[in-house]
Order: sequence, then C-alpha cells, then structure tokens
Amino acid sequence: MSAYSLYRVITFLAGPALRVYLHRRVTRGKEEKGRLRERFGVASQPRPDGPLVWLHAASVGESLSLLPLVEALRTREPALTVLVTSGTVTSARLLQTRLPAGVIHQYNPIDRAAWVRRFLDHWRPDLALYVESELWPNLLGMTQARGIPTGLLNARMSETSFRNWRRMPAFIHRLMAGFRFCLAQNPTQAERMADLGARNPRPLGNLKCAAKPLAVDPDALAQLRAATAGRPCWLAASTHDGEEAAAAQVHGALGARHPGLLTVVAPRHPERAGEVVRLLRQRGLRVAQRSRDGLASLDAETDVYLVDTLGELGLFYSLCPVAFVGGSLGQVGGHNPIEPARLGCAVVHGPDMRAFSEVAEDLSEPGGSWQVADADGLIRAVDRLLSEPDTRANQTAAARAVAEAQAGVLDAVLNELDPYLAPLRPAGGKPAGRPLAGAPVSAGPPTADRTAAS
Repeated sequence: MSAYSLYRVITFLAGPALRVYLHRRVTRGKEEKGRLRERFGVASQPRPDGPLVWLHAASVGESLSLLPLVEALRTREPALTVLVTSGTVTSARLLQTRLPAGVIHQYNPIDRAAWVRRFLDHWRPDLALYVESELWPNLLGMTQARGIPTGLLNARMSETSFRNWRRMPAFIHRLMAGFRFCLAQNPTQAERMADLGARNPRPLGNLKCAAKPLAVDPDALAQLRAATAGRPCWLAASTHDGEEAAAAQVHGALGARHPGLLTVVAPRHPERAGEVVRLLRQRGLRVAQRSRDGLASLDAETDVYLVDTLGELGLFYSLCPVAFVGGSLGQVGGHNPIEPARLGCAVVHGPDMRAFSEVAEDLSEPGGSWQVADADGLIRAVDRLLSEPDTRANQTAAARAVAEAQAGVLDAVLNELDPYLAPLRPAGGKPAGRPLAGAPVSAGPPTADRTAAS
C-alpha cells in the first residue's frame, strides 16, 4: 500500500475521533460553533452561478498575504466568484472584516476524503490556488484528481519541513507534480520546490510584501496621539505566551530611563487578554484595556495599554516608533515584519522568524531590522532606539526600501495567472485594467471525478 493510500485509510478510520476533537476545540475557542459544519465540508452559503476561483491559506499570515491578490482579482475579473478558505478562528474573523465585498469565506474541510468530497461537490472550483506549503494530501489530491487546475502561490517551506518531506519522496512528488504552476518566494524556495517534485517553479517574490499597509483610522490615531502626547512609547505586537512577560521586563528596566514610558501590548490572540492582564498586574504595572474602556482609562499613570481588539494593529504601528514583532522569542515562527516597516516603525524581533525567514533576512541585511535573543536583548534594543532618533530613522528608511523593492510581485503573479483565468472570462472578455503579459497555455476546463473512496 502506498503512503498516500495509507493516509486515506487512516483519515477515514479517524472520522469519529476527529468529530470529538473538533467539538472539544469549540469549547476552547479554537473553532466557531456556528460554523463547525464547514469543517465537515458542509457549506454555509450557496455557490453563485458562473466560474469560481478558490484560494486556500492556512492561518492569519497566509490569509492576509492573499488580500492584495483577492482585491486585484475582484477588480480585473468581475465575472468571477472568489472563495477564500482558511483554518483558524483568528484568520476567519480578520478576513470577514477585510475581504472585498462579494468574496466568500469558508473554513476549509478537515482532511478526510468524505468531507473534502462534500466541499468540492458544492463549490466546484474552476481554479484552485494554494498558499505557501499548505499541502493537505486529501484536499489537494482530490482537487487535482477532478482535473481542476491547481497552482501553488508564494511557495515556501521551512528547512525542517523540507527535510521531513524528503523522507517521503514518492508521497510529496505525487502532490507537487500535480500543480500546474509553482510561484516561489525566492530562488532558495524554488530549488526546494523543484527538489520535492514541482514543475518549473519560478521565484517571483513574496506576496507578503505586496500587501497594502495595515488599515489606520486617522481620527482614532489623532485621539491616541493626543492621549499619549509627550510620552515615549513602544509596541510589543502579536505577542504569544512568554512575550508579554518580556514586555513587562522592558518596561520595568526602562521606565526610569525614559520618564512617562508607555508600553503597548497587542496579543496575537485577543482571547488571552484576561491572563495577560493578570500577569502584568502581578508585575506591579498599571494596565488599561482597550476592549473594555477604549481611551477612557489611558492616562498619565498607565504603564501598559493592552490592545485586545482585532483589526487595529496598523493604528498602533503608526503610533509607536519602535515595534517588537511577536511570535519570535518562542517556538511560534514569528509574524510579518513588513507590516511595521511600512508604517515607519523601527523593527525588532526575536531569533525564531521561521514563518517569515526570507522577509526577515531581506530586512536585516541592510540594517532594516534588529534581532534580539531574549528579554535582555530586547531591553537594550528598545532603549537604544528610543534614545537615538538618527539610528531609528536610518533603520526605518532601510526597511521601507526593502518593502518598496518588492512592489512588483503582485503584477508578476497576475501575469502568471492570466492563462488560467482567460478561459473563465465571458466570451471575448478581457481583464479589466491594463493588459497582462502572456504565460503558458491554459490547461483547459476541469473534469469531474467521483471515484475516490470515502
């Protein structure tokens, strides 16, 4: 029995256990109770008539990297329905607020054949685009078995995942060879994809660098600046367990050196707000909580402003001249450092930036970001960046230059997609906006295949 067949059998037999597991995740806030059926392939919305392009991402970072592409598709291809799937509650909530009108979001089905088949039978995508290395074998294999053209966008794979997949060459080659095209983040990633079986992968750049700056409400920013006028401030953004304690150490060490210091903490998962508040107050810090009091409780006596809301990170990147990018002091893999760089922050992060390793390297090489090893290193970095305006200005300028250098990645990706979008346009239809460059001939219309076992 092949590894792929064994995987199909195991996921089939695991059906009852998977149902129990998902219901338990609901109680921990990891799944949405009202949308849990989507995880079993049951759609919560009807499929509109006409051609449909499906984009699949894993979590927040991958989902947000798709936003510029989704917006471009809606503008250039108005006849298309765009479906975006993701697998986490946080990504779903953010996408609900940021996806363009008319774009559908669903949770992707758990990777069991019967649930995947139900999803595909309902949505019948004409083109499927997967992001980075979200390679669920049933989801991908059954999509490809129906003749639906599939492509891998913004392809990347960590060194660890690459080594693991190389231990199963037949399995991964089967999956990767089914992609009609593979667009990698850089030449190193293109080489990895080729080694795993992708056909002619092309390094076009990182879609995470194509994203528009995070949204900033100018009125809210003006109010924040008025409330914090004259105070030095810094931001610990997208923090995870342990990083709020590091932020508290920074504040304790630097409060006397920078009178009036305000530390802003924005946990990656706002549902952790209660435990974060308790931790900070146990450290003797005075905390104001944005979700409860807005600006009402932020005054001159506040040590830490806890931003436990969604969709406001751009606001606080714009407020604070120094930002620590969380998820990087533990084993999370980091978050997107381009976002604070675009909004004028001096960027600091920890050593674990696996999820954004290429972006982090591109920023650090010209001095556009600093890496620290631990809380002590973070104290020294924040101290220096608050104390030395010229050093801070040089760093932010270098980071912005890196971001601008990848400004053409979205057009390059759209050019590659055009041959697969052309057959989906109305007769004689052309993409809206400027013409796109040519690329390989389209693979043709999809065919149905209902032979896969459940």
